[in-house]
Amino acid sequence: MISDLIRQNRSCRRFHQQHPVRTDTLRNLVDLGRLSASGANRQPLKYIISNHPDRNEMIFKTLTWAAYLKDWSGPAEGEKPAAYIIILGDRAISPDPGCDHGIAAQSILLGAREKGLAGCVLGTVNRRRLGEALSIDERFEILLVLALGAPAEQAVIEPLGGRGSVKYWRDAEGVHHVPKRMLADIIVAAYE
Repeated sequence: MISDLIRQNRSCRRFHQQHPVRTDTLRNLVDLGRLSASGANRQPLKYIISNHPDRNEMIFKTLTWAAYLKDWSGPAEGEKPAAYIIILGDRAISPDPGCDHGIAAQSILLGAREKGLAGCVLGTVNRRRLGEALSIDERFEILLVLALGAPAEQAVIEPLGGRGSVKYWRDAEGVHHVPKRMLADIIVAAYE
């Protein structure tokens, strides 16, 4: 069910790097993004897919991982993503993609979870460096990078603590804890 996939779809930052993600899997995931809703049906999104180790390393070097985890600079060798999907906005179609890339990213990540994969949406990207590394035409705006692979970590949802901190954290066993606000705390009004 969709609710199960959403509960399982936590940002994964450690992967089984040697577990490949096939090109046809990446194409099928991008197809979920393609089929997702688009403002005014403009469909301004384009994609770059990579499951090639050398290209993956070029992409990896442009990313910033898990800002709340101050003592962790990102996945170690062997825990890096096995694949990436870069979401681009085609400025020739629309100068503003609205929220299309967020909708597409969620569709892609839910599809990945359904296939037993996990992912992480990365918005903190050195876009200039990534554009140069992959020779991305300037007509395309780099919107998001999705890191993908077989998960090598467990993530759990827990209620937001008494201090009210939304910061995720890892325990001594490496389990990733994600605090979430309670439903009653986020519904401002209910007109019945």
